[in-house]
Amino acid sequence: MPRYKLLIEYDGRPFSGWQRQDNAPSVMGLIEESLFKFTHERVTLFGAGRTDSGVHATGQVAHMDLERDWHSLKLNEALNFFLKETGVAILKVWKVTDAFDSRFEAVKRYYRYRICNRRAPLTFEIGRAWQYSYAIDVERMQAGADLLVGHYDFTTFRATACQAKSPWRTMEKLTISREGEWVYMDAMARSFLHNQIRSFVGSLVEVGSGRKPVEWISEILEARDRRACGPVAPPDGLYLTQVDYRQDIDYVIPEEPWQGHGHK
Repeated sequence: MPRYKLLIEYDGRPFSGWQRQDNAPSVMGLIEESLFKFTHERVTLFGAGRTDSGVHATGQVAHMDLERDWHSLKLNEALNFFLKETGVAILKVWKVTDAFDSRFEAVKRYYRYRICNRRAPLTFEIGRAWQYSYAIDVERMQAGADLLVGHYDFTTFRATACQAKSPWRTMEKLTISREGEWVYMDAMARSFLHNQIRSFVGSLVEVGSGRKPVEWISEILEARDRRACGPVAPPDGLYLTQVDYRQDIDYVIPEEPWQGHGHK
């Protein structure tokens, strides 16, 4: 069965999250329905990350197996035809080998959290960023973030419903930056726990606002207790931006040029 890799962008506001659910709209379910409309196959999509309700993506990756062999460009065009005006877009499709697995072959995942730090309410960015009205010291936030880089038990920063077998993760990058009224947190690791990034943001804003000292981050990390965590930041500002795979393996299968147009 031919296997395909998808690069996906979506506005998370209309969805209950990535994962398919019986009684709520999901990104995964919408793409699977669009696939059925085109291929007439019931397909299961496998994503690199299970984003929560309201969380966005500019670089989600998924894979699927189809019975029929389609050119990747034709499949890409067809999916976007059925997905138009849904808030979901397929940025690129590749035909790949069976060795490719969007979740288990991933070696790095990247997230960005966006805070609009101003008094005025959001207009164009409603649902796409966290509007925070009070002053934030990004240097204090970065000092706190530095304490979270490394291999730790992140029990404090994971949801109580997190299904990961272990709370230990290795944070490879956690940087805070400001561009005008915008504050960004960029995170990179092989994998993350449920609600880990939003928990980081909420606690680091406590430090950045001056309500908590920088050292408090170490204290709550060492507590290994979810009750010690600061307020969890809303999903609005969170984006899955990129997923990396091994560079020493070429998963992509070359194809002949496709000159077709449209989805038919």
